Amino acid sequence: MNPVTALAVSVLLGGVFGAGLLLVLAAFPRWRRPALVARLAPHLRDIFDDAPSSHVWGSAMPVPTTLRWETLVQSFASLMGASGETVALRLAQSGIERTVASFRARQLAWGLVGAGAGAIGTIMLAVLGRMSVPAALLPLLAGAGAALAFDALLTMRAKARVSRLADEMPTVLEFFALCLSAGEGPLDALRRVAKAGSGELSHELRSVVLAVSTGSGLAEALSAAAQRLQIPSFSRVVDQIVAALERGAPLASVLQAQASDAREDTKRALIESAGRKEILMLLPLVFLILPLSVLFAVFPGIFILRLGIG
Repeated sequence: MNPVTALAVSVLLGGVFGAGLLLVLAAFPRWRRPALVARLAPHLRDIFDDAPSSHVWGSAMPVPTTLRWETLVQSFASLMGASGETVALRLAQSGIERTVASFRARQLAWGLVGAGAGAIGTIMLAVLGRMSVPAALLPLLAGAGAALAFDALLTMRAKARVSRLADEMPTVLEFFALCLSAGEGPLDALRRVAKAGSGELSHELRSVVLAVSTGSGLAEALSAAAQRLQIPSFSRVVDQIVAALERGAPLASVLQAQASDAREDTKRALIESAGRKEILMLLPLVFLILPLSVLFAVFPGIFILRLGIG
């Protein structure tokens, strides 16, 4: 056994022993008991400051973090380079009720887990005698890949939810206009639409109704939702509704026109998507089906010519 293999085996055995010892210590009630801040936080939600705490491990109760962990999270956030406004926008668009600091803490946790998995892979390669320079870089690459994958997952979720919001907008606007035409007020109609719907846009409208119920104006709450989401179609609809409320214009006709425009935008996006999918459908035709067809057509003739028949 060479020194590298012996070192890898010792690190692996020490890591397993340390993990088992930590699990045994975590089983004791004194270690498992939550802190006083964590026990009082659910009862003081209105005055509890979530800034120094973060939902790092996915629990519903805020877990207080140490100063060292907060410093590490801040350093990691500055290393990633993305501004907090961009991350906050993607969090709002994806519908995740989480702060930027909490997201960065989760991303850092993903990176550490990936680095740990890469370290285990490196140790296993060293034990098997296949240690090399790329294997030594495996923990760093695995940690960076896990952190980037977590960020890419947020981006994909935000894009998917924005697409669902755009698809639901014509139906929701038409229902809103129908409620207004039936004689209901703007707030009552908005409350009915938010209560009857079950999609993403209805969820956002429920947030607007909750903001109005807690003292905000309807136009102010709608503008805040549009500013938070920053979706062009939704912002355009909100601007038209706010302008109609301020000028006293008939809101039902405005909503019907906006619903028609949103439906046209959806139809245009569907046609563009169909055009892109049509081009993608040509790839298997050109690179798979057509070469096989040519091969089946030409190969028998070549085989007959080689045999000298005919």
